[in-house]
Amino acid sequence: MKSPLFNWLDHRAAGVLLHPTSLPGDYGIGTLSNHCFEFIDFLADAGFKYWQICPLGPTGFGDSPYQSFSSFAGNPYLISLRALNAQELLDDSILEDLSTLPRSFVDYGALYNAKWPVLDAVYETFVRGEKKILPYGSFDAFKDKNAHWLEPFAYFQALKQHFDGAPWFDWPAEFLSYQEAPENALREKLEREIDAQRFYQYLFFGQWNEVRAHAKKRGVQIIGDIPIFVAMDSADVWQNQQFFQFDKKTGKPIAVAGCPPDYFSEDGQLWGNPLYDWDALKADGYSWWIDRLNANFDMYDVVRIDHFRGFDSYWKIPYGSKTAKTGKWADGPGIDFFNVIKKKVKHCKLIAEDLGELTDSVRELRRDTGLPGMAILQFAFGGESDNYYLPHNVQSNTVLYPGTHDNDTSLGWYESLDKNAQDHARRYFDVSGENIGWDMLRAAYKSVAKLSVIPLQDILSLDSEGRFNTPGVAQGNWQWRYSPEQLKSLKGDTTRYLNMLAELCYREGKPASNTI
Repeated sequence: MKSPLFNWLDHRAAGVLLHPTSLPGDYGIGTLSNHCFEFIDFLADAGFKYWQICPLGPTGFGDSPYQSFSSFAGNPYLISLRALNAQELLDDSILEDLSTLPRSFVDYGALYNAKWPVLDAVYETFVRGEKKILPYGSFDAFKDKNAHWLEPFAYFQALKQHFDGAPWFDWPAEFLSYQEAPENALREKLEREIDAQRFYQYLFFGQWNEVRAHAKKRGVQIIGDIPIFVAMDSADVWQNQQFFQFDKKTGKPIAVAGCPPDYFSEDGQLWGNPLYDWDALKADGYSWWIDRLNANFDMYDVVRIDHFRGFDSYWKIPYGSKTAKTGKWADGPGIDFFNVIKKKVKHCKLIAEDLGELTDSVRELRRDTGLPGMAILQFAFGGESDNYYLPHNVQSNTVLYPGTHDNDTSLGWYESLDKNAQDHARRYFDVSGENIGWDMLRAAYKSVAKLSVIPLQDILSLDSEGRFNTPGVAQGNWQWRYSPEQLKSLKGDTTRYLNMLAELCYREGKPASNTI
């Protein structure tokens, strides 16, 4: 039996799932502020070794972190204004104006109108030379180091603003690709906005590096997240159209991504993301993917790849289709891709999101790579005892969750179940069901899965009001935030209990001392 390519998950540990936008704070959204450091301290004090987040890229319409304008850039919404105030880059009065934004949830519309002018004012103060000493290193050095993605991204954002937010494929013909966008009078006219976009990335990464340093100091590793596909309206596609399935004559996609009809949807799901031209990527040595993964491993310790099965096969839907019914399966790059990644990306610790209906070939690909897969406890109940997600069927090389960012909280999930599924869960755990969130947490800790990750909402015993995202629902997602008081309530007895549970279940982040 051949050895798997990757075999990094050699220890038992636990983590918490929380996106930084859900952190508390006074200015409309969770940021890389003191609340972020306090959350990391809670994780360390409670015996957690991992913090898992959603993608950190800049978001557009819909506010989904899984539809970003760039696979490399950070979201300027996450920039801590309080930290900039401490550097005398903005006035106290501006912070007072922003304090009218809601604290209990993220109002993205209000945030868009309020935060961008403030960041622009910070840039203006910076370039006027009134305050040039920052703890984030040299701005010029940052621009030089990241020019390969920063220049196209900054130009993309400036053009998008100039063209009133229109997607790049609706811009005038001379701007339909980065390579052909001329160095003309418009480029010179937009230079200030382009440089401002560079500066926002400088601030974001400066603050994120401080977060990384604090997490490392407290023994907490960060699990990042990247979707396999990228957004059509993104600097990634605008700059690299040769790596996607585009018609060279029309400049339009040949096909787009989605998934086929199933029990849940007779039309399937039409995601609309452009599909990779895997032959072109292979001919180029998968350089774009290597750059993408290297950039992510500069930001995170571990990276989860969403929709892992797309590396084996993907649903190819002709461009312009009204539903996903017209699609067909096409082959992905398979193990060849991961052989190259193994050689080119150092310290490559990946998690494969392998949920849903999987073929034997997908399972074989994950076994050959050796990447840990995922299991969801909320998918386990109401059926037969051979359900893959029941704890007694879960494999050790797995990351086990009660639920993910796409699921309801465990309490909300349980309350929505039919009586038979509720009864199944109660009998399986031998509990009354009154504290089902903690019952699920204990089951995850006690399972053989080497890594268990718990949504913070379950630790806080929240019902459906704490749900972060509901797939297929266009509004009201990505808005949930916790309060400082809620985190404070976990300190003391809860922290001690979680530590005891980690010790009891050998989730202290140490390699197993004995193996069979």
